Amino acid sequence: MMIPMLPSEKYFGNFELVYPFYGAMPTGVTVSETGRIFVCFPKWGDDVKFTVAEIVEDKLQPYPNLQTNLVNPENFTRTFISVQSVVADGRGTLWVLDTAAPNFSEPIKGGAKLVAVDLETNTIRKVYTFTEDVVLPTTYLNDVRFDFRVGKAGYAYITDSSSTGPGAIIVVDLADGNAFRRLNGANSTSPDPYFIPKVEGKVLMNRNKDGSTSPFRLASDGIAISPDGRVLFFCPLTSRHLFSITTEALRDRSIPDMELPYHVEYWGEKGASDGMITDAKGNVYAGDYEHNCIRKILPNGTMETIIHDPRMLWPDTFSIGPDQYLYVIVNQLHRQPRFHYGKDLRQKPYSLLRIKIDEFPAPTF
Repeated sequence: MMIPMLPSEKYFGNFELVYPFYGAMPTGVTVSETGRIFVCFPKWGDDVKFTVAEIVEDKLQPYPNLQTNLVNPENFTRTFISVQSVVADGRGTLWVLDTAAPNFSEPIKGGAKLVAVDLETNTIRKVYTFTEDVVLPTTYLNDVRFDFRVGKAGYAYITDSSSTGPGAIIVVDLADGNAFRRLNGANSTSPDPYFIPKVEGKVLMNRNKDGSTSPFRLASDGIAISPDGRVLFFCPLTSRHLFSITTEALRDRSIPDMELPYHVEYWGEKGASDGMITDAKGNVYAGDYEHNCIRKILPNGTMETIIHDPRMLWPDTFSIGPDQYLYVIVNQLHRQPRFHYGKDLRQKPYSLLRIKIDEFPAPTF
């Protein structure tokens, strides 16, 4: 019997290809206030020649130079080890978040750091390292947001997306580098124990070469800050839930850790997201890696899907450029060998895409 044309799933939304990656798999992207585009490549098993790069005239160039991207065991603080996230702050600085944890290892002592690179001189301006009670042996520094309107030099908020230890928000006073963990091991920063991720119709779990399996669990990952800097949105990677907390409560150490979860607001389900970002009007953009789409969450909690496309294979990190485009890395993270008994199912190229949203990025100052 001849099968008639049957109804099928609807796809919608338009994107442009900004850059195809035929080498190592990228995770992070950021667009500066002058339109410069930076990406990063954590060392997860691919041949990573440089972990931070700038896209210049359709070519990848190590940033700020190749030497900084070559690990120097005698100077871990001034060289990049394995960078998970890059964020341009809108006022002349590129911030580089170095996990110092290649292949999700225990962070190399003295290597985990937040680095400020001056975009005018392309040189490192300042390096923030962390004490052992902030970056734990289980810590995986994931993403970071900034607000320069508080304190003497502003604050940074970093997600710890550990797969084996407590998740947390790490708060950094940029004036003196003093950092501390908040919501450490709280429900809102922890993997949802009842969540079973399903990507491309199949359950996503750790499937090792030796045939053993285990659930895929990752703590707080996606992070976004409101345009006035007063509210921080965040979500665990293995969860469909969205949470927020005031940055004032995070900074206020007189609020005991046991009490802080009562300051967390629950926004409901938004889909399972990796990266998140906020625009100047306070809309939050979040990927949904289970459904190949990107959602826009309005300040009143209303949610709409702005793009749904079968090629949106794991939308990872977001950035909003001065051109009012939403930039997104799409990297097929779920097809990595560690989820498929050692077999790499990724198909090159990975991609940097952009979608016109007609909104500016949220200001940081």
